[in-house]
Amino acid sequence: MARPKEFDRDEALDAAIGVFREHGYAATTAGMLTDAMRIGRQSLYDTFGDKWQLYCLAVQRYADAESVEHVAALRSATRAVGGISNMIERVVAEARKPCLGVSSICEFGDGREDLVKIRDAAGRRLRVAIVGSVREAQADGDVSTRVDPEHVAGFLLANVAAIRLAARGGAGDAELQALGHLALQALR
Repeated sequence: MARPKEFDRDEALDAAIGVFREHGYAATTAGMLTDAMRIGRQSLYDTFGDKWQLYCLAVQRYADAESVEHVAALRSATRAVGGISNMIERVVAEARKPCLGVSSICEFGDGREDLVKIRDAAGRRLRVAIVGSVREAQADGDVSTRVDPEHVAGFLLANVAAIRLAARGGAGDAELQALGHLALQALR
């Protein structure tokens, strides 16, 4: 008779996210994962499949959580431009924490279809929310109507990645804040 699982799957997955965020896929070993997740190797494989399946589950969970946080920031202000600013400020404030989404792009590009699907789904949800906020900010007169909201969304998402990469590369707080500020200035 099989023993029941003696660990919380979500907690274990969150621990795996932490390892993958810090080390990426290639540099992460099964031992690093089992130590962080506090499970045995067999439990890892029985519950999550192989390392690649676990990585995809981690990217999915991370992308979903980040999208929810970004959308919450977008909706956190009275005016849409304030929400856009809050989203960028959140990115700047958390930029020193490695981003699993950005690192997965750096490590794999668009070479793994299953990973691309995960990132694209999360990206679409966030892009729709940003486009809506930009349109609202344009209607309020806070963002130039000369810019296409879709292009603005792409620009902001590119700046989110750039801020996180700059932080990972050692940029100081003042530089990260300046990058966020310049991204917002470009909308006017």
